[in-house]
Amino acid sequence: MTTDNDETTECTMSLPGKQLHIPPYSTALPAPVVFRTACMPADAAYPLHRHPWGEFVYSFSGIMEVKIGSRQYLVPSQYGLWLPPDVEHQGLNRYETTHCSLYIDADLCRRMPETTCALEVSTLVKAMLDHLRLSSTVFPYSEAQSRFLAVLVDQLYGATTLGSYLPTSADPLLSKVLSWLESAPGCNASLAELAKRVHTTERTLMRRAQRDLGISLSEWRQRLRVVRAMPLLEVGEKVENIAHDLGYASASAFIAMFRRLMGVTPDEYRRNVGDRIQIK
Repeated sequence: MTTDNDETTECTMSLPGKQLHIPPYSTALPAPVVFRTACMPADAAYPLHRHPWGEFVYSFSGIMEVKIGSRQYLVPSQYGLWLPPDVEHQGLNRYETTHCSLYIDADLCRRMPETTCALEVSTLVKAMLDHLRLSSTVFPYSEAQSRFLAVLVDQLYGATTLGSYLPTSADPLLSKVLSWLESAPGCNASLAELAKRVHTTERTLMRRAQRDLGISLSEWRQRLRVVRAMPLLEVGEKVENIAHDLGYASASAFIAMFRRLMGVTPDEYRRNVGDRIQIK
């Protein structure tokens, strides 16, 4: 992610105890489509910024987090995040992540969504992004590389859109429930118990979840558990331990949930991420 500062200014990423500096672009892209990849250390954050081009953010490993106003978007590796031109945003993360950005000139963004949203990433798009990273594709691009980037943008035009992988809510009742679930992802409190905790009814909580989240609280809680499981899998934690900590009575129940949401088993996800990290 870049800032809209002038060419002599550096974009600063803050870290506890030190600063990382990332050279920015100027107010214009050097090409219609630009690919950039970086490794972001744990507990790091890019400064709040905006730019006149669109940006597609994808995480090869780890979970990228992007803050836009009061909303925070999480980007696990099954999805990417689309940021239209001129959207003020901040990249941050709690865990180390290897990610990339595809910067797209505003004229090419007309067929992309008009609002910030998560995009499902197809197997083909994943392979194309991996190719760009592993081949160290940098500007200036050859004619073949420029055509490749144009095809990649074409693939994004048809991607399925989602509001957010793990949406948030400003509703006073629902936000309290979500905050509590985030603090205790392994808790298996029923909907009735959650409603009682915030002094409301099950029906009210269900209605507000569908209104603000677009999914049920049960689905939201499962997505939260996937998000919490991913960094643990990447550092080698046993599946059985993760399942137990996340409130599952058995590893098989956790594996079934993870596979339904991510399309791969926890061990397959771990191997895929390991392969991406090891191949440079």
